[in-house]
Amino acid sequence: MKKPFQIIKLMSILFAALFSKHLTAQNTTDSIDLFIKQKMAQANIPGLQLAIIRNGKIDKLKNYGFASLEHQVVTSSGTTFSINSMTKAFVGIAIMQLQEQGKLNIKDPIFKYIDDIPNEWKSIRIDQLLSNTSGLPNNIDEKEQVLGDGDENRNWEMVRKLPMEFSPGDRFSYNQTGYYILGKVITKLSGQHFTNFIEENQFRPCGMLSTRFGDSNDVIPHNSNSYSTIYNDGRKWINDGKLHNAYATFPLFFRTATGIISTSEDLAKWLIALQSKKLLKKQSSLDQMFATARLNNGNIGGFNKLTNGYALGWPTVVREEHPALAPVGGMRSALFVYPQDNLSVIVLTNLQGSNPEWFIDEIAGFYLPYMKVKNGFGLSKNLNFLRQQLLKNDFKDANKIFNKISKDDKNFSLTEDEVNSWGYQLIEQGKKNEAMEIFKLNTLLFPKSSNVYDSYGEILETLGNRKEAILNYRKSLELNPDNTNAANYLKDKK
Repeated sequence: MKKPFQIIKLMSILFAALFSKHLTAQNTTDSIDLFIKQKMAQANIPGLQLAIIRNGKIDKLKNYGFASLEHQVVTSSGTTFSINSMTKAFVGIAIMQLQEQGKLNIKDPIFKYIDDIPNEWKSIRIDQLLSNTSGLPNNIDEKEQVLGDGDENRNWEMVRKLPMEFSPGDRFSYNQTGYYILGKVITKLSGQHFTNFIEENQFRPCGMLSTRFGDSNDVIPHNSNSYSTIYNDGRKWINDGKLHNAYATFPLFFRTATGIISTSEDLAKWLIALQSKKLLKKQSSLDQMFATARLNNGNIGGFNKLTNGYALGWPTVVREEHPALAPVGGMRSALFVYPQDNLSVIVLTNLQGSNPEWFIDEIAGFYLPYMKVKNGFGLSKNLNFLRQQLLKNDFKDANKIFNKISKDDKNFSLTEDEVNSWGYQLIEQGKKNEAMEIFKLNTLLFPKSSNVYDSYGEILETLGNRKEAILNYRKSLELNPDNTNAANYLKDKK
């Protein structure tokens, strides 16, 4: 059965007609453009900006699609996009700038700078606010609405009465309260509102002429419309595949958590300035800010299997090959900095739910070919080794090859989910026969899982082997009577 993030939503006929007409008119200069256009069509993304930095210089700037579907306004270099929680990376820099000025130390407890806090908060350090490991209660509700109807005093009063979620440093838990407090710290120590401090110490020195703080209530020239295919049901995000307008308001006090509007070119200037030590003077400051935080037990914590760590305002991609710093925002925009490769990729979109972080590595792969999914990048060490052995045998006898590997290496193992995900990757690459072998292998590795038979049945149906597909869907339903996908398939085949 496909996972939600594996399901590709097709755009409506009307949108496709409008969108493809404009894309055809754009100059196609390289394979990156073709890749971007394909991703936009698959994910129903109206407008997108791309910036790529290579060896300290902007190597590519490109605009795609529509800033406004309603008014048929195309995306241009001056189109601005909300970057949402990518704002937190700016806050990280602001705090490190104050440390370089000798006004704070990130290891300081917050009570040194904030008086009106509960006793149980007093041991929390500044770096724990930045890394989302503070244990603070969140100042937003289950639907991600700011407590107190946008009133700062009410919000602060309400959140201070809530219990701690955990002891500081015990876990990673994405938290907006910490960034509100960081805003208070910046304002107090700098002598100016945190928005002004960030503008004067980051926007202006970098020449970020289009960048500002704002939200849907502000009238901003050249700002893109916002769209979404998702909605929040309690704490769960649901993607219904339907395109609709999206509006977001961020009270001024909340804008350290999310509040910056920018362009890919401005963000490229900002990254270049940061990496050339124009924003932070000391290499030790950069090293400290970019270091993935460790929990009390020595582990790391992050959003998911990709952005699996968090530094000081900067989500991180912790892996052996091509690690990255990876600010993401609003499920719509992201940038990846690959420190070991002198490469950065920035993707801004106006679609909540586009999650470009999941395809930025593929863009990087046009510069670093090994990073392409088709070459095995992103697979675990064991799965990649199995892939290499299967390639030598044209993907035949997958179970036999697996058994030989596991016999030679008693510690060799794979998870059901990683094998299943690889199968769907192969389908997306047009390698359906290879995918069939992988899904079949998964049924042998995990014979008690309903999901593996569902996936195997799906590929068998795709390849025209209905008889075997029915058998596997029956097995899936037998193992899990609640599998509606299998039930619906079998119902149609009666």
